[in-house]
Amino acid sequence: MRIAVTGASGLIGTALTASLRADGAEVLRLVRRPARAADEVCWDPSAPNGAVNPGALEDVDGVVHLSGASVAERRWTPARKQELRASRVSSTSALVAGILAAPEPVPVLLCASAVGWYGDTGDRKVDEAAQSGRGFLADLVRDWEAAAASAATAGIRVASLRSGIVLSSRGGMLPRLLPSFRLGLGARIGSGDQYLSWITLADHVRAVRFVLDRADLTGPVNLTAPTPVTNAQFTAALAAAVHKPALLRLPAGLLRLALGEMSGELLASCRAVPSRLDRAGFTFADSDISAAIRTAMNDAAAWPRDTAAGT
Repeated sequence: MRIAVTGASGLIGTALTASLRADGAEVLRLVRRPARAADEVCWDPSAPNGAVNPGALEDVDGVVHLSGASVAERRWTPARKQELRASRVSSTSALVAGILAAPEPVPVLLCASAVGWYGDTGDRKVDEAAQSGRGFLADLVRDWEAAAASAATAGIRVASLRSGIVLSSRGGMLPRLLPSFRLGLGARIGSGDQYLSWITLADHVRAVRFVLDRADLTGPVNLTAPTPVTNAQFTAALAAAVHKPALLRLPAGLLRLALGEMSGELLASCRAVPSRLDRAGFTFADSDISAAIRTAMNDAAAWPRDTAAGT
């Protein structure tokens, strides 16, 4: 099996690449700088066709598109919003164009997406059949998925991986929270009643590979554990994992003042469940938040780190 991966040096990409290679698959990394190794191909997400040599994707069995600027890295200024759109919508359109220009279009494209599609769901459970919500992130995800879906016109199987918060000690939200929680300064956000859809990195990688192998899975697939928790429940579980109290609360007003529009994503509730994975027979290793946090805190050695930059 030969799989091309964008974002291969990111949190998920590194783990996925290592998992595929451990099982004997060949991984072709699409990088945004000049290729420096035999397993790398340079691509330009800003170019109309990704500036990918069409021959480079010959004999590729699938493409996993994971690249995209971090949504939570800084405030959503107009310039930052444009950057987020370009890193997702424009880059996906360019990649699809490059795929379609290949001598033989690849059989399958898995494109990263997010449960931000659903907007604020309150305490209502939602699955892949739910309509798109409101707000910048919901609009962004809708356009992102539409850009990937355009590949289906050429007979390519396309699946959009609607990820929840990925829990890992290697990156993402958890390492940002742990220092304050270890000092006993862990805090609920706002009311703490808003739901968080989460998944461990190990289960995320397993789910991506499951979707990659299942020819019947197309369209949106929620990559979230079957047990979303409230912010208060998550805060209590993380505090217990580090054996510290978490008695503080971060007021919603203060968060809005500090983060502006982006604060809405922390205060909004998303109770997404993985109906399509469940029906397809996927089994989660981590569905209890307390056990999942312990797993995530100890996963640093699970996959070798990829030191290559610019993928």
